[in-house]
Order: sequence, then structure tokens, then C-alpha cells
Amino acid sequence: MTSARKPVGRVRFVGTGPGDPGLLTKRALDAIREADRVYYDRSLPQSLIEAAKEINGDDTRLRLIESSPSDQGKLMAAAAREGENIARLVVGDAYPNRLAKAEIKAASAEQARFEVIPGMSHAQAVAVYAGMPPGEIRTVIDIDDIASVEPLVIADAIKRGSLTVTADVSDLSSLRDILLAGGVSGETAVAVTGDATGETEYTTTSSVDTFVEAALGYAGQVVLTIGPGVDDRHELAWWEGRPLYGWKVLIPRTKEQAGVMSERLRAYGAIPCEVPTIAVEPPRTPAQMERAIKGLVDGRYAWIVFTSQNSVKAIWEKFKEHGLDARAFGGLRIACIGEATANAVREFGIEPELLPTGQQSSEGLLEVFPPHDPILDMVGRVLLPRADIATETLVQGLSERGWEVDDVTAYRTVRASPPAADIRDAIKSGGFDAVLFTSSSTVRNLVGIAGKPHQRTVVACIGPATADTATEFGLRVDAKPENASVPDLIEALAEYATELKQRLAEGPIKTRRGQKVQGPTALRFR
Repeated sequence: MTSARKPVGRVRFVGTGPGDPGLLTKRALDAIREADRVYYDRSLPQSLIEAAKEINGDDTRLRLIESSPSDQGKLMAAAAREGENIARLVVGDAYPNRLAKAEIKAASAEQARFEVIPGMSHAQAVAVYAGMPPGEIRTVIDIDDIASVEPLVIADAIKRGSLTVTADVSDLSSLRDILLAGGVSGETAVAVTGDATGETEYTTTSSVDTFVEAALGYAGQVVLTIGPGVDDRHELAWWEGRPLYGWKVLIPRTKEQAGVMSERLRAYGAIPCEVPTIAVEPPRTPAQMERAIKGLVDGRYAWIVFTSQNSVKAIWEKFKEHGLDARAFGGLRIACIGEATANAVREFGIEPELLPTGQQSSEGLLEVFPPHDPILDMVGRVLLPRADIATETLVQGLSERGWEVDDVTAYRTVRASPPAADIRDAIKSGGFDAVLFTSSSTVRNLVGIAGKPHQRTVVACIGPATADTATEFGLRVDAKPENASVPDLIEALAEYATELKQRLAEGPIKTRRGQKVQGPTALRFR
């Protein structure tokens, strides 16, 4: 009796693009997800390593390559013969990569089953992200060996159109000499782009004579665009032109809530840093919440007022404990302090009856909350589940409107542990361009565990109560949205940044000490 043959695996050489995980193709995503082992080398950006961990779901499957291309190709082929599926991640596209080509040849010589999944090259990415389209004729050269580059070939390419060169920073001086030796004018426009599609992509525009000096501070692989395409950059560049591009933004919030903010900030070009300052915990004694849930089922309340997403979550978790669902809200009217809280209620298939029409705050909700009518309202009680440190504004306002209020502690907010020393230093020294406060507790707790943000850090607050708390702690509030929601808060910060850049374009900005500052540094001063 023969045993079943083990299925043979595949080696997939996956072009990952230049660095932005959003540029991974579906086929690349599938290859990473299905891989038993994921190999990468030191050139792979950290953003793609983190994305691969998330996609594959197992950190232990990721392996850093340390062996030669030939040995690595044999190693992957042997693993495939044993039934393993391999994903070899390659920066950009696989075939222009000299090391990747050597590994592919070695795997082929071992008769391994392999696939090559194309990815966007650095040259393609820079053309799109940095706003320098190729035009009618474009030549792309990937320099692996600077000594093998022919000056006349490069010069001819520039005469016919734009030239895009991918090279290591250490080769730029030699490349300039090759361009000049080939007869290229020293005044020909050159743009140098580093960290293409990354959070810190940066493009400098200069000329053949000066691009080496202009590229000081760059590291690793860069892309040079030489010729007519450079002129289009000022009108077509969008990646680096986003309103918060390059801004380091501090998010002092619970880990669960910070994720949504981080994604929105990245869309605006910011680099978010999540620092949990509060943690949400159940109340010390559950008796109040147990009575509240029983009151909901028994019809004790006419209204339930939700003041945060956490309060919605706390009630829903209690429902699940007792085997209840949305039907327990039957006959009950629901009010929410703002759209974010309302969306949390809608996730359970329920549409709130009442939201503020103006300011999304306690005061805004009270402006539209109906007074109790003893004749029409058979039940005159309101359930208010909220945090243990909430203000008394709502309780007082509802009572003045004739309602009896059961003010119930649905959850506690406790101070988180202090962040790492480097984060604390950055907060106090101005290492962050902006900080977003979404509640008064985030202000108090950030100052408590890490100290006050530096005076040159832009402070954005979600609403008036949060802004008042920031002011009490001696912080200058720079941005505040009309509606108290996370999207509006980020939009308000983006608008402030745009205005700041416009002021910078008009001339130097004066600091509080009267010092005139211009250039990128001035964005940190008001």
C-alpha cells in the first residue's frame, strides 16, 4: 500500500511596489496570505514588513534573507518540494532586481514550481506620486553597476525625452559625471525623489550640475527624473501636496478608538502616533447597570441618552450578558450627543430619534431635547449611561426640563501607563507637529502621564468642553471643528495646516520671541 504523495508547493516572487502597502495587487495579497513562509531582504520598507505580518497573520513565518541569491533560490526550491508555499517579497518589480533575478534562475535550475508576480516599479511610482508623468518618450534605467552605464546611451535617452534613473545615493556623484561626459547640459532639470510612496517621500528639484548637493540627507535607493517631465511636478504632484503631509500627529486616545483616526490622518498625509492615555474599564460595582438594564426591559424609561461610543458599547455588552438584543429598545426613544455616537447605535440596526442640530455637545443636545409633558409623556424618566468622570451639564439640563434622570456609571476611564521615554521627550520638546484631543480626559491624562505638549505643537480639540480643558492646562487651541466628530476634527486640522502653508509661502513667519523663521521649520511656529 503506497502513501499519498505530498502536494508540491510553489515559490512566488512577489513584486511589492515601491513601499506603499496600498499598491500591492490582489495577486500579491493572495500570495502572502497563502504562504507558509515569507522571505524578504533588508531593502524591503518597514511598512511592507508590517503589512505582510498583518496579511499573513503569523509573525513567525516571516524570514529575513541572509544567504546568497544562489543559496536562497535552492533553499526556497527545497521547501517547495516539501509541500510549502513560499512568498519571496521583492521591492518594486522582480525582474529589474539583480538579486531577485539570480534567485529566480537558481529556483528554476532546481526545477521548482515558481511564479513571478509583477509590482509597480519605483520609476512608475514617482511618475504618479511625485507628479512627473513620462511624456511621449521615457527611458527607464535601473543602475545595479554604475561602472557599466554608457554615457552616450543616457545622453541619447535625454535628447529623445525624459529619463528616469533608479540608483543608490552612493552612486549619484558618478552618475553626474556620466551625464556630463555624455554631453548632457549641466542646466538640464533633475528631480530626486527618496522614499517613493512612503510617509516621508520627498522630492528636490535642481539641475545636473547641482543634484548631488540637493540630495544630501537622502539614503538608500532614490529615483532621478531628468528632462522635460520635471516641469510638470509643480502642477501635478499630489502625494507630497496633501494638507498634512509629513506632519507627525499625536493621538492620545484608547487603542481601539485611535485606529480609525490614524487611517483618516494617513489619508491626509500625516504620520500618526497612537499614545493611549486612558483605558476603559467596567464600573467597580455592577448593581447600577443591572438595575438600569432591568428598567429598560420593564419600560421604566422614556429616553436613553448616549454621550459616547463607549456608553453604547457598555449597554450592548450588558444586553448580551442577559441574552437581550435590539428588541429591548422597543418603545424607547434614543438620543445621541453626536454623529459618531449615533453611528455606534446604528451598527445595531437602530436609528436614534434625536441628535443636536448645531453644536455636537451636551449643550447642543439640550437645545433640541423636548421638555417633559406630564400629559403626553406617561413615563418621565431618562436613562443616562456614561463615564464615571462625566460633567453634570446634561443631568442639570434634563432636570430643568422636567425629566427625572438616572445618572448611571456605565464605564470607568482610568489613566494609562506613561508612554516610552522617547515619546515623552518628543511631546515636551516639540517633536510632534500636532496633537488631537477628543475629550477632556485625554487632555488631563496626557499631561498627567507625559507632560504638556510644546508650545509650537498645533493643538486641535473636538469640541468646546475639550477646548476649555486644554485652555485650563495652559495650552493654546489652534483648531476646533463646528461639529464634534473625528472626521470634522481632522478636517479642521487640515484646514489649519493649509492656511499655515499659505502664510509660509507669503514670507517668513515670526515666532513669539520675534525671531523670523522660514522654510519647512516655520511650519512648527505660529
